Parts: sequence; structure tokens; C-alpha cells
Amino acid sequence: MKTLIAIGMLVMAGAIQAADRDMAWSSLTPAQQQLLTPLEGEWNSLPAERRFALARGAARWSAMNERERGAARDRFGRWRGLSEDRRALVRERWNDFQALPPAQQDRLRQDFRDYRRLSVERRAELQRQWQDKSQAERQQSLRELRERRQQRQQRQRQR
Repeated sequence: MKTLIAIGMLVMAGAIQAADRDMAWSSLTPAQQQLLTPLEGEWNSLPAERRFALARGAARWSAMNERERGAARDRFGRWRGLSEDRRALVRERWNDFQALPPAQQDRLRQDFRDYRRLSVERRAELQRQWQDKSQAERQQSLRELRERRQQRQQRQRQR
């Protein structure tokens, strides 16, 4: 069962775009082969990018400690609990994030860390306020936030 969960998580990691990468079964480490044994018979029929993603995921899994593996299992369980529509939305947003310049990705990561540091009550209040807004109000709020951020950045550059 743990192997199937691990394989499922590795399949989830298959969203990695690696079109020109090809991984022969014999090129895998013994640890990767052991983890991916259920796929050995069909390995050569899998698309190259899928084999690469599975091999990379198996290497990452092997390098994790038990706490990290538990967290990965939890994330995979949440992923499996999502509807297919929700998964498609998450994939789309991930691809959008990956398309951003590195500086913008870093800024979003920092914003998320800042948000996570807020109290549960404050986060709930912010979520409620956001949900109560109309689509037009949300768009206006986002424009205002972008403008304030740009102004801050300009002031910092002038210093």
C-alpha cells in the first residue's frame, strides 16, 4: 500500500515538463528501481517525460526522512480528495506560477509566508472579506494592491 501511495505521488509529480528526457530502467538506481518495481513491466511504454518525472520523484522520495514522507503522504491524500475540476484548476494555477519571472515567484512565496504567519482568526477574517466582495470589487482590490506594491518598489529604488 505504501508503495502504491508513493507511486501515486510520483505520478502526481509527473506534471513536470521534461519532453526531451528519456530514462531507461537500467539507468535507475537500485533504490529507484525498488520503489518503481510495480511499473517495471510497462516502463518502456510510458512517455519519456513521465519516466523522467517518476525517476526524479523516486530519487526525492528516497532522500526524504519519515517526517517529510508523512507530509508528502498527507499532501497526496488531499490531492486525491480533490475533484477532477479542482485538480485541473490547481494544475493551471501551478503552470501560471511557473511561467512568472523568478522575482515575481519569490514575491508571491514571501506574500504566502506572511499570510501564513497571521493568526487563524485574521486569516479567516480576510477570507470572509474577500468572499463577500463582488468580482468587480476583487479586481479593483487587486489593481490597488499592484499599484501600492509598484509605488513601494519605486521608493526603494530611489533610496
